[in-house]
Amino acid sequence: MSSTIREAGLGAGASKVTPLPARAAANTPVPLDHRIARNPGMKLDLGFVESVRSVNRSALERRVASLTKRRSIKADNQAAWLLRAVACMDLTTLNSNDTDERVRRLCAKAVNPFRRDIVEGLGISDEKIRPAAVCVYHPFVATAVDALRGTGIHVAAVSTAFPHGLAPLSTRLQEIEASVKDGADEIDVVIPRGLVFGAKWRELYNEIVSMRAACGDAHLKVILGTGDLATLRNVMLASMVAMMAGADFIKTSTGKESVNATLPVGLAMVRAIRAYFEETGYLIGFKPAGGISTAKASLDWLVLMKEELGRPWLEPDLFRFGASSLLTDIERQLEHHLTGHYSANHRHAMA
Repeated sequence: MSSTIREAGLGAGASKVTPLPARAAANTPVPLDHRIARNPGMKLDLGFVESVRSVNRSALERRVASLTKRRSIKADNQAAWLLRAVACMDLTTLNSNDTDERVRRLCAKAVNPFRRDIVEGLGISDEKIRPAAVCVYHPFVATAVDALRGTGIHVAAVSTAFPHGLAPLSTRLQEIEASVKDGADEIDVVIPRGLVFGAKWRELYNEIVSMRAACGDAHLKVILGTGDLATLRNVMLASMVAMMAGADFIKTSTGKESVNATLPVGLAMVRAIRAYFEETGYLIGFKPAGGISTAKASLDWLVLMKEELGRPWLEPDLFRFGASSLLTDIERQLEHHLTGHYSANHRHAMA
């Protein structure tokens, strides 16, 4: 685990704060050589962790309210933003009644997310606008890998005794290794929330470091279970420890908590991402999950990312939705954009 902090070019007395990437327009093409340097993590710095513990909930809520009211995205612009939401989606099935066939149907939907008439009406026949990944339980990883081979769509596995993370660490690590062996190239792990309540930051850090090592080349998305963490302060502290331990993404929720992704929690987490970037120079991804089921909600999240972190965080390398029914509503909105009418959900195939 590297502990290097990127401070190249700093002279005596110079600030080590790294500015965020330039804020280009949302529809600005990303350069062809666009690459995200993977976060190597850093040594656990409890002083740095403590520096982000002060969270003003009222201020965050006011900021969120201003973001969602100030922007109005309409007509062709709205359609373009909704297509961007699809490209940043982890299409997910995490049900107790999942089967291989259901996963295959979900993968088929990921490969062809829109009806042909919608594709032709939008003029995107030559574009490959697809969800970034399909997310499944470990027993279905091999099925998804086989169904998605050659498509460029990633396979994400939820591991580490999802959704509670209460199995022995050795068991959780074995599950990660098994999912990677079956072909998953993204691993969504869940932390034991009790470590946060007990302020056991060293133990939490060490567990995530071990999970990162078990992932190998697969990217690590760390689920905080924010609905269980009680306070935004806990959310901020857990976010920072996860990034220090080498998380490639930090993720809000499992989707199984009573409260899942909310915009104030998301704002706290993206500001932790900004603080980590300013300290280290590494860009960390963000994934809100659970309860994001409408096209309107997806636009709110995209606006949040654009306003707080900038254009690079509108790419699937750095932003994902954890979603199941969201794709259906986006497809309905796109049909309304083309025809002026909403269609029934059953006209839009889903697993």
